[in-house]
Amino acid sequence: MPTRLPEILRRCPGCASERLRPNGKFRVNAHHKLLDVWLLALCAGCGTTARLTVMERTPVRAIAPDTLDRLHANDAGLAAELLQDPAMLHRNRIALDWTGAWRLDAGPVPPPDQDTIDVRVRFAARIPVRPVRLVAEGFGLARAEVERLVESGSLVSAVRLNARLTGDFTFTLKR
Repeated sequence: MPTRLPEILRRCPGCASERLRPNGKFRVNAHHKLLDVWLLALCAGCGTTARLTVMERTPVRAIAPDTLDRLHANDAGLAAELLQDPAMLHRNRIALDWTGAWRLDAGPVPPPDQDTIDVRVRFAARIPVRPVRLVAEGFGLARAEVERLVESGSLVSAVRLNARLTGDFTFTLKR
């Protein structure tokens, strides 16, 4: 579950900082019947405002009215959606740093008398996280212990548990 917008990894033209903090605000500029839209972010070092292109010279009629209303209202939810759009990340040549911007909402840990535990992990947003880390935090184990469980075959999944994932997955823990 995301707790805040992630930091943006891009060099500031005004200083040596490599990080920008999105503030969830948009700038919408009209050119007759065409719109330019930018997501604004502040440099973590000097506070200079940077613009991330969302739309360029887009006809007003091509934008859904509810999206246009969300842009004018500086909807933080829309900013979060746009920051997770791979096309926008590519267009602006940026990467995201999710460190400290998410939390794990885990249910109660099953009692130790169960032989096998089937768990389904659901992502509320496209946050790249290693499943080994989620399992360790959810069960209160060290990551090295979780990796030993994977190697011994006690922790199995259809996905690679050591690679970063951004989508839902399931795993089985055999005790």
